[in-house]
Amino acid sequence: MIVIPAIDLKDGQCVRLKQGKFDHVTVFGDDPPAIARRWESLGAEWLHVVDLDGAVGRSPKNRGAIKSVINSVKVPVQVGGGIRNMDTIDEYIEMGVSRVILGTVALKNPDLVEEASEKYPGQIALGIDAKDGKVAVEGWTEVTHRTPIEIAGSFEHLPLAAIIYTDIHRDGMQSGVNIEGTRALAEATKIPVIASGGVSTIDDIRALLPLEPVGVVGVITGRAIYTGSLDLAEAVALAKSKGNSH
Repeated sequence: MIVIPAIDLKDGQCVRLKQGKFDHVTVFGDDPPAIARRWESLGAEWLHVVDLDGAVGRSPKNRGAIKSVINSVKVPVQVGGGIRNMDTIDEYIEMGVSRVILGTVALKNPDLVEEASEKYPGQIALGIDAKDGKVAVEGWTEVTHRTPIEIAGSFEHLPLAAIIYTDIHRDGMQSGVNIEGTRALAEATKIPVIASGGVSTIDDIRALLPLEPVGVVGVITGRAIYTGSLDLAEAVALAKSKGNSH
């Protein structure tokens, strides 16, 4: 299982939100490439970059910052937020993004997920964000009536890289990961699952490790590594040592 640091971009700055609310913003730095290099130096094997302005504005707004992050590190970068069409996906892949995350658009325009994953097999990830067991879209401002397992099932046949599963209630709250929801989704799909939302300490990483055999391949951490409640190097080492012992 790999530990993936998150870099959330708003107005070119590196920030964290609480439960996706834009009125709960903490700015952690105005030099995203420097932050990216820091996480890479501590052992990160992937970086997770979210264009928050894009998620709400429905089109990418932080292209410059994303490009500079990609150019400043050697590790692969996955990007999400406001990606609604094939042109944007092409642009990101050409820019050097290793994995493009499709969230809202997967529900609104499932054909795009199909087209993109067939054009870029293994480079498209599905972002599923859940609130009380139902999937939320449009920067988490709308909750649908569909469950994560239903959504995953409808894309099961595609060559997707992963599903990034976020529990919105826990995101940025450092309240612990939704182990049950993550396990249920991983067991229901053959697409690898990356857990996100609620990581606060090394114990959360420890709690996720037993889910590796059912298909949980990674965990994204944001606020915890910025506030220092989780030591990234320690988390990476723990996940690596457990992975090698299976």
